[in-house]
Amino acid sequence: MTDDQNTQDRNPAPDPAEDNAFFPSPYSLTQYTAPKTDFDGLVTDEKYTGGKWKILTIATEERYMLMKNGKYFSTGNHPVETLLPIHHMHEAGYGIDVVTISGGPGKFEWWAYPKDDEAMASAWHGAKEAFKSPHKLADVIADGLDDYAAIFIPGGHGAMNVIPFDKDVQTALDYFLDNDKLIITLCHGPAALLTGNIGRDSNAFSGYKITAFPDSLDFGTNLEIGYLPGEMPWDLGGTLKKEGIEIINDDMTGATTRDRNLLSGDSPLAANQLGKDSVTALLQKFGN
Repeated sequence: MTDDQNTQDRNPAPDPAEDNAFFPSPYSLTQYTAPKTDFDGLVTDEKYTGGKWKILTIATEERYMLMKNGKYFSTGNHPVETLLPIHHMHEAGYGIDVVTISGGPGKFEWWAYPKDDEAMASAWHGAKEAFKSPHKLADVIADGLDDYAAIFIPGGHGAMNVIPFDKDVQTALDYFLDNDKLIITLCHGPAALLTGNIGRDSNAFSGYKITAFPDSLDFGTNLEIGYLPGEMPWDLGGTLKKEGIEIINDDMTGATTRDRNLLSGDSPLAANQLGKDSVTALLQKFGN
């Protein structure tokens, strides 16, 4: 098979690490990945120099999503959606702490890593050990969250696996809501907002407006081009809407939005702008 024929292949690619598991098809990767991001510099030269405030990043430690047809999607956190916002926030002077629910290593969709991007390389170099040896979320909560200015939940389909149903995630998000701090998320990361309804009659985020990855792509184009090996177990947008959370985008354009202290973006295309939005908001609220 020639290289051109290979890049036109719309069959999900087998993941040899797990039975009946698949990466996105070669063709879909030509549509959704690139060797460089749209990083175009920092939003400001201003930096936070106080040394206290940090960003609590909740990574997924789940590699596989079980689809409705019994196949597994080999997923994790999307590297651009994770590392590019972190790059902006770290360069603005904020510390980055990484947690997972159990304390196990964070997982990445490494096939989406832009190998020729200097900002991504810098972010990965600085954060690699934190993702490989993260803290356990419950332990960080027990020690106290007072030194965190924001909580960041990156995207990637892996964010839909366990995070949306975890009580510790609910506890953390409650803290940031109740203490007038920032909540930052994008793409499939807003699945975490579903914890706002665990054990409650209504969701704490009901009435908020967000941007998120559109269901129309996950249940349409992403199946047609072989990005996904089957239909997802549940729909992100539809489920959020049932909780009273309004999704204001219906396509993937790189859109971001802020509603009160909740900042969100629609996809990897939004990662650079969301990083800038986050730094602007952080410096306004926690710049000294």
